[in-house]
Amino acid sequence: MLQRILALIVKELLAVLRDPKGRLVLIVPPIVQLLVFANAATLEVRNVDIAVLDRDAGRSGHELVTRIDGSPFFRSIVHLQNLEQLREAIEMRRVIAALHISPSFSRDLAARRPADLQIILDGRRSNAAQIVAGYLGQITEGMVADLHPGASRGPAPAVVVARNWFNPSVDFKWHTVPGLVAVISLLIGLLVTALSVARERELGTFDQLMVSPLRTHEILLGKTVPPLLVGLFHTTVFVLAAVYVFGIPLRGSLIYLYGSALFYLGAIIGIGLFISALSETQQQAILGAFLFAAPAILLSGFATPIENMPDWLQTLTVINPLRWFLVIVKGIFLKALPLDEVLRNTAPLALIALVTLSTAAWLFRHRTE
Repeated sequence: MLQRILALIVKELLAVLRDPKGRLVLIVPPIVQLLVFANAATLEVRNVDIAVLDRDAGRSGHELVTRIDGSPFFRSIVHLQNLEQLREAIEMRRVIAALHISPSFSRDLAARRPADLQIILDGRRSNAAQIVAGYLGQITEGMVADLHPGASRGPAPAVVVARNWFNPSVDFKWHTVPGLVAVISLLIGLLVTALSVARERELGTFDQLMVSPLRTHEILLGKTVPPLLVGLFHTTVFVLAAVYVFGIPLRGSLIYLYGSALFYLGAIIGIGLFISALSETQQQAILGAFLFAAPAILLSGFATPIENMPDWLQTLTVINPLRWFLVIVKGIFLKALPLDEVLRNTAPLALIALVTLSTAAWLFRHRTE
């Protein structure tokens, strides 16, 4: 039996690696995706354009504009002459925000009165606009504090000192890149597995495989091991790139990471084989893979916290293998996730792998009867 399974594994690996285009697809796109997504998939807001309508002829208005111009968050400032230009700049999306400085801004600040300062935001880009508003608010508060250092009398207010654990430099790549290890492994592993049986159906070799001496569980094992090896290869490449290219610290155990990755890849392969067993053509398999991958990424907590989702969606994420592996891979990279936490998040992966692989085996058997 072992010899038959090994022969099938070799056959599957040769089917993937013999074709030069196939080898290219397995190596180049994942690396390109990691490099592109690591720099593009960020919630930071930088290099944005804003508009300024400065109707104040005083020193404070000029100082505020100078500080905004020197901020690293803004790329350029569009100076406006009237409210009509301000409205047009926002409507045509030339800027994400516009700052309207009132004519009495400097006088009011000098007299220690509340000064009028209006920020108009482009609500079509709501999240980025709110972050820009926060930047502008911090710059304004800093300028007012520097202009009137003795404005507050009495005891000094409490000083708040922020300290960021696990990511002291607040580098967004430290949050993104470990997650991409899981996301790209999902995309590649799902696609390779989903095409496995569908490709053989199109070539007419699947029926020959089913009448061979191989049993259903042997065929399933032979179809599982090659994508598992490919997935472990990609995981190794991504981990090396994260550490040596992006400078992400690896504080946890590689044994824990690879141990949980086996169950994660097993769950993905089970889902891919299920899709492949249902598909008659490779086109159907590709569509099925992306039909699962898109919701899986959205419901994984990679981009938005699961806690922010409705209760019924939070319940649905329990069957998403990406959700559990994201916790493991980020925890191992950034905070040396302990063994009990690794096991607690690996247990759902093992259950998902067991259910999906068993379902795929039943479907193979059912469709060949």
